[in-house]
Amino acid sequence: MPRFSHEDNRMREQAEGISSATARGKLPQALTRLALLGLAFLLPVVSWQAMAASAALAVLFSLFILPRVAEDSAARPSLSLRNGTSAYALSVLLLILLYHQDSRVIAAVWAMMAVGSGLGAAADKLRRGAKLPWNRQKTWMGFAGFAMAGTLGGWLLAAWVATPAVPLGGLFAVTAAAALLGAVMESLPVRLDRSFPVALFCGGFMYCALLFNPWAWAGNLPLLRVRIFLAVGIALTFALAARALRQVDRYGALAGFGLAVAIYLGFGYKSFLVLLSFFVLGSAATRFGYAQKAARGIAEARAGARSWREALANTSAAAFFALVSLLTLHQAAFLAAFVASLAEAAGDTVSSEIGKWLSPQAYLVSTFRAVPAGENGGVSAPGSLAGLAACAAIVALGAALGMCGKASAGLALTGAIAGNLLDSLLGATLERQGLITNGVVNFAGTSFAGGLALAAALHLGL
Repeated sequence: MPRFSHEDNRMREQAEGISSATARGKLPQALTRLALLGLAFLLPVVSWQAMAASAALAVLFSLFILPRVAEDSAARPSLSLRNGTSAYALSVLLLILLYHQDSRVIAAVWAMMAVGSGLGAAADKLRRGAKLPWNRQKTWMGFAGFAMAGTLGGWLLAAWVATPAVPLGGLFAVTAAAALLGAVMESLPVRLDRSFPVALFCGGFMYCALLFNPWAWAGNLPLLRVRIFLAVGIALTFALAARALRQVDRYGALAGFGLAVAIYLGFGYKSFLVLLSFFVLGSAATRFGYAQKAARGIAEARAGARSWREALANTSAAAFFALVSLLTLHQAAFLAAFVASLAEAAGDTVSSEIGKWLSPQAYLVSTFRAVPAGENGGVSAPGSLAGLAACAAIVALGAALGMCGKASAGLALTGAIAGNLLDSLLGATLERQGLITNGVVNFAGTSFAGGLALAAALHLGL
């Protein structure tokens, strides 16, 4: 007993030492974040290239200078996706490089990462209020704190840098919606610094939302007054049928209903047919060889019935692109993004299910090391070919329905393939390390596919 007591004391002392070192390192990290946020006020007068260079210097500072200030290796930052200071600086750099065409986006999301994250984390540490159902380490108080502080801070800084002046009411609404999305991203059950998803997804959301055109909305409004009834009726039938066939669970059917309504509103029955095709392809691929996959322990749980998490991960990006296509003059670009995101989802599902069925062995896309079929990030020849065929089928359907022309179809297919590669790469690296979940990987793949197709289409003026 005495020996174990001594070990416990020694371990406690080590833990207290590490905690003390970490606390000492918090101050320089916090000062670094505040100093970097101060640069955002220079956005109206300094070029984006100079701002990017400043952010790059901040990344270097967090790597080589701040460790010496922190004094202890336990608190020293490193270029890690889990490290706060370097991850924050790198996120700011990515934010500037990706969205430099609109300083309002950079300013608003920058403030969300600094002010919103700070207040949300402080509220979470109080340990008051109910826990979030999807992440027991986070509270509704922290969620609300991020949303409110991110909204106010983001709006004020975006209004400061807006040139020329813009209607502040519309900017506030967009910033509030982006901050709510940021609160969701901040609450994800991942072991990464949340600056990355906040910068990438909130920035993309704001950039798209700020393309709103009142004339486009006014032109589509009469059509939507009729389409909404068809959307609700058809989506309800779709959800009930999927539930009856045991392709989704109860909450999966509810989430599918809402997403199907949004997608039907985007381009009517044509956009819904693309969604239906993805669903049919994915369900059929899951059923193929299910007994063999179950015997090897790699079949989908619940006999393949999808949950609300899987519904959101695979189709929420498509629903967003479909809805925004109604609000902007760039409808063709957003429809290409819509097709690309569902094509990526179909390709990912089909490649995974067919690969597990036909190939007992796969290869990690990051190292090409052989792994058993069903491993995260593993790819196989049968699965890859089937996934490519599924991507092409969805894009071909979108083109046949008039949702994208030849050029847009090519961009959608390219985006879908790139999204599948990113999905496999994230699965082979971050997911295998337990840093992110499969749902986060799927959402990242569909969003990246749609975002890449959208960016290329906007650049080409489609």
